[in-house]
Amino acid sequence: MNYDQFLRSVLEGNQQPSRRKVFVSHSHIHEIENDAFLETFGDVFIPKALGVNDADDFIDSEDTDYVMQRIRELYVEDSTVTIVLIGSCVHSRRYVDWEIKASLKQGEDNLPNGLLGITLPSTNGSAHLPERFKLNWNEEPNKSYASYRTYPQTKDQLRDWIEEAFQRRSSHARFVQNPQERWISNRRCNICKIIH
Repeated sequence: MNYDQFLRSVLEGNQQPSRRKVFVSHSHIHEIENDAFLETFGDVFIPKALGVNDADDFIDSEDTDYVMQRIRELYVEDSTVTIVLIGSCVHSRRYVDWEIKASLKQGEDNLPNGLLGITLPSTNGSAHLPERFKLNWNEEPNKSYASYRTYPQTKDQLRDWIEEAFQRRSSHARFVQNPQERWISNRRCNICKIIH
């Protein structure tokens, strides 16, 4: 079933909307807005994120290969869509780069996660995109793996965006760009002009 058929089926009442498992990539710098997003929209999807609450497992290691492996195993592996919450400083964060990389990793039997970037309200709908996200986004939707949106107005709107990202996993997988190199450390923020 493609996205249009799914949407028509939901609108006709023949099918309940799916609650996809969604990995939420974010930076603690924007913690208040990240928490508000999860509180407002957490019932639209099944959230999986590092630091959703204090009981979550935090990966404390300097070994980047180990961190990547654990992010994939603990958080990304059983999710199908990754939402990147894009605040003003997110583009400079190494863990966001690593989480996007893990989300886009393609294996023999699995598809990459759908990739959806959402700007946080404090950005006023305009932000610097994380480099790896930008590689996968094109203003022409038919040539883009990732979707890039301003903050959702309704739960139904977000549900539609998540479903679209889910469908793009197979329909647009040829546009995935996921170079091997990963950031060793955070980079200088284009807004604050410092390394956070």
